[in-house]
Amino acid sequence: MSASIAPDRAHAPAAATTDARPVIRSAADVSDLVNRGAAVGSDARVVIAIALGGVFLDAYDLGALAFGVKDIAREFSLTPTGTGFVASAITFGAIIGALIGGYLTDKIGRYRVFMADMFFFVIAAIACALAPNAWVLGGSRFVMGLGVGIDLPVAMAFLAEFSRLKGRGNKAASIAMWCPTWYAAISVSYLLVLGLYAVLPESHSGWLWRLILGFGAVPAIVIIAIRSRYISESPVWAANQGDLAGAAAILKRSYGIDTRVDASPATAAATRTPRKASWSNYGALLRGVYLRRTVLATIIAIASSFAYNAVAFGLPVIISSFLKQSMLTTILASLALNLCFAFVGGLIAVRTVPKIGAWKLTVGGYAFQLAALVGLAIVGRPANGAEVVMAIAFLALFLLGQGFGPGSHSMTFASLSYPTSLRGVGVGFNQTLMRSSSTVSLFLFPVLSAALGTKVFWIIAAAPLAGLIALLAIRWEPSGYDVDAEDFEASGGRVAG
Repeated sequence: MSASIAPDRAHAPAAATTDARPVIRSAADVSDLVNRGAAVGSDARVVIAIALGGVFLDAYDLGALAFGVKDIAREFSLTPTGTGFVASAITFGAIIGALIGGYLTDKIGRYRVFMADMFFFVIAAIACALAPNAWVLGGSRFVMGLGVGIDLPVAMAFLAEFSRLKGRGNKAASIAMWCPTWYAAISVSYLLVLGLYAVLPESHSGWLWRLILGFGAVPAIVIIAIRSRYISESPVWAANQGDLAGAAAILKRSYGIDTRVDASPATAAATRTPRKASWSNYGALLRGVYLRRTVLATIIAIASSFAYNAVAFGLPVIISSFLKQSMLTTILASLALNLCFAFVGGLIAVRTVPKIGAWKLTVGGYAFQLAALVGLAIVGRPANGAEVVMAIAFLALFLLGQGFGPGSHSMTFASLSYPTSLRGVGVGFNQTLMRSSSTVSLFLFPVLSAALGTKVFWIIAAAPLAGLIALLAIRWEPSGYDVDAEDFEASGGRVAG
């Protein structure tokens, strides 16, 4: 992919005759400095780590009920419909949260939104742990979902806007880190279940799900406690709002780059102002060059979410029911599969995306998943040891493909298909549709697996197939492309599609 940048895009940072500091004349200059990378010893990596901490919370809270649904249904005497309500309440909240959070991320800034949504996690986690009935539990999970939905647009904005453009640790690699972080959170929930399962007496086994859900408040409190030391506003977003002095201060504090602002009237008059945050920006995602990117990112997100939720969140059910294993074996097998394949696949994506690109990795990941799901459908319910091994191998293949393919890069496509002025609404729109797919998947998988058994994998296989078709039809590579430059191009400039 290529792009011709208009000659008057922006002034490159230049040194003054008596002051060696880079000069900031526009938001484009700030973006250029960020793209070159942070100074050694700066706080930029810590900011990225804290943003990933938000992703950790999202994943932990979404997956925390994987082992507790049966206990909740028994404690509150829930029907299958009631169980589905409790299980899917968090995704309903995430749908609304993503739509609102995407707009607020662009409107009031990354920092304010990120710090506000941490309180959702603390309050909702404690309320879930103390829930006296299913209604309170479902309502608390819905509030938690609001936090999850609000968090991902702002977390992806931080990852994209505090990372260099090219080379190791580039924007695509930083965003891909969300994937191993996600699987690490799922693994932590499994480890907690394993530890509590071992120490809780049989008479108190009903506490297990409450303790697991309540633990979600702990990392949120830690993030709140350290926010003032490291977290800053995105310098590119601040510059886009016309606050060049604020952007310069952030660059010095978080990036270790000391700059000088040129605020002369002539410079201000020549500076092109990027689009301002507005609800109408959601419509901009469906116009011009962004339409193709939005279609591709949306199909990847929906296909990835539908298949992953059905297989990964249903993994304990698959292992315990289809493979006839005990609770302890189910926990250990689920933990091993997530760590050894999904988590490792995510690390592979982070290391290889700067060289290989997100498009090729996503194609390869979907191909792995399609082969795995077809294999699971053909094997069916294992009848002997050899078939059990084959079924586990196919599950591992699916999770590996998810890790280095769509699991990592669904967010790469969603985040890097849009410049700073549209990134919040772009990720928010993507997450709204993806969470809708998650809700359908979480609700349908128990119903379909009960009715169809292992034949359900034929239906799930349609998801990676759709992803492959979309990728082959729209060959858009976001890794290494300076999408933020599109905010500063003159009307005659061309952008890559």
